Amino acid sequence: MNDPIWLMLIKGVLVFVVLVLLVLFTIWYERRVVAIMQVRPGPNRNGPFGLLQSLADGLKLAFKEDVMPRTADKVVFIAAPVIAVACAFTAFAVIPFGPEVNVFGIETELQLTDFEVSVLVILACSALGVYGIVLAGWSSGSAYSLLGALRAAAQVISYEIALGLAVLTVFFQSQLMSTGAIVEAQAEGLPLQFGGAEVTLPGWYFIILAPSFVIFVIAMVGETNRAPFDLPEAESELVAGFATEYSSLKYASFFLAEYVNMVTMSALCVTLFLGGWAAPFPNAWWPGANEGFMPLVWFFGKVLAFLFFYVWLRGTLPRLRYDQFMRLGWKVLVPVSLVWLMVLAAMNIGLDTENELPTRIAFAGGAAIAVMALIFFWPSRKPYEVPDEPDTGLGGYPVPPLDLAVPPNPRALKELEPANTSAVPVNGSRPTEPMSGSQASPTGKEE
Repeated sequence: MNDPIWLMLIKGVLVFVVLVLLVLFTIWYERRVVAIMQVRPGPNRNGPFGLLQSLADGLKLAFKEDVMPRTADKVVFIAAPVIAVACAFTAFAVIPFGPEVNVFGIETELQLTDFEVSVLVILACSALGVYGIVLAGWSSGSAYSLLGALRAAAQVISYEIALGLAVLTVFFQSQLMSTGAIVEAQAEGLPLQFGGAEVTLPGWYFIILAPSFVIFVIAMVGETNRAPFDLPEAESELVAGFATEYSSLKYASFFLAEYVNMVTMSALCVTLFLGGWAAPFPNAWWPGANEGFMPLVWFFGKVLAFLFFYVWLRGTLPRLRYDQFMRLGWKVLVPVSLVWLMVLAAMNIGLDTENELPTRIAFAGGAAIAVMALIFFWPSRKPYEVPDEPDTGLGGYPVPPLDLAVPPNPRALKELEPANTSAVPVNGSRPTEPMSGSQASPTGKEE
């Protein structure tokens, strides 16, 4: 993209403004949708339909007192929300909004920038953004925050693998890594021949790569720490997890990064699997539907549909237990992704081969047999055995030790003195001097 500097600056400002407005809208949208699910009004006071409620909450957070724990690592404590927000905004720079348009007499694409491996930039920013959560929990000097950081570290490793394998199938199918080129590749249908008859399937990859689409959607919810996968900030277990010790604008920064990541992952899913900015109907129905600025409507309409999916999950499903969460990532999503990748490779080799029908049937049949064998020989869960000793209340699942201590801050100049709680009166009166020698009796006489 050879846009002039001034046009790139305008694009950058517009992307930033669009993301901020989408965050404010998504917060209101989430509250209203969940309120409808729970048969209550939701925000309806500030502005028309309560649309200014998100802005009011943002201003309220900005004017709250900014508190930093004495045990916190100050440098990392301040840098953590900056890392989370910077990675969240950077990832959206390679998302295509529409085709080439004319802006002030210059032909330019509705995209800030694009290059041959732009999808990898989004995956890298998504992975690095979790480091902001990890560093926030480690630097807070709190046991709850530390547990949230450990969960975030395990989560990014587990679900980033499944997410990457789902994206890998898109690379395999399109042989492209550019977001703009992948959108253009989905505009073409997929011709198939069955018994001499040629059938053209829609080019959107959510049809051709349906298992990858399902895996990507599940993994992106886990990657963005959204319910039912919001284990790093589980309020019922860890107060607020990694954000327990944060307040004011730092806490609002994590809020902002979370919702920007929701928008970015929704936009990436639309780009990879739902045709990007293309209209959701054949071009013959409306020849001008994919020209000019009209594709912005289709793109943001698809993104809002995914944001509704996020909200629907939060209002419907309870939070998973941590061992269930990790089991889903390692024992379900990753193995299924690997098997589906091999099946897709076998089917593509069979379809692209220059040999006749027997070779194609051999590859496709072999892939089907491999899937059936995997389903048949999949290890089943062991039957429940009654324990010899009664349950101690922990349910047999690993729990953190009760004496969990946060590692000491290497930058601390001196250790904190423990508070003398014995000298603090309960009823607010002045503490009395301890009696030496004989104790006074209730009657006032010495015994």
